[in-house]
Amino acid sequence: MTPSPSRSGAALDPRLTAAFAEVPVVASVVGTQPLRQFLTAPAKVCILASFAVGQLPQVVPALGRAGKTVFVNVDSSPGLAQDRGALEFIKNMGAHGVVSTRLSLIEKGRPLGLLTMMKVFVTDRSNLRRSTDAISRGAPDLVEIMPAPIIARMSAQAQRAMSPSVAAGFVETPADVALALALGSAAAATSDPRLWTLRRDQLPPVPPAALKRPAAPQE
Repeated sequence: MTPSPSRSGAALDPRLTAAFAEVPVVASVVGTQPLRQFLTAPAKVCILASFAVGQLPQVVPALGRAGKTVFVNVDSSPGLAQDRGALEFIKNMGAHGVVSTRLSLIEKGRPLGLLTMMKVFVTDRSNLRRSTDAISRGAPDLVEIMPAPIIARMSAQAQRAMSPSVAAGFVETPADVALALALGSAAAATSDPRLWTLRRDQLPPVPPAALKRPAAPQE
């Protein structure tokens, strides 16, 4: 499998390349209820969201022992501070990475040896420019682009500036996953456990018309 190129031309982190090789889906595990389903699913990567700080020391090591690659959404973990100390806490309990919309946390994560995933919400063209500027500064390992359908409206140049990416939000069917990959994302993220078992050889074909992108705007 050929690694996906990043903004600087470096390959996608080998841990993520291996994790996405069979199942190119990130499980968004929101709260404790879906944990059992994720533990038995073939998906290897998860984002933990809405876990209280006191729950993480039990959950993260258990997922690590199961061979899962664990990202913690720092922004949505009640009781978890938004500082370097929180990142050290996450690292020491065995998590592999962090997710945040905050540039400052992304910049602090890499020196600690954490994988970083920067979440961006693309709502309009000016927001897109601000997001790409922040990504250029933070140099995250992954960019979580929300909502996923916007990727089809982005120019190839804009998506390259946000690569490697994970498409998230409104990922509801195998066709949604297939389209995200065909448009250049490394994986798609979803909270739907039915898609946590979706293997590459099960992806449906993508209609050529769905791959047409808008031309880059004239400055």
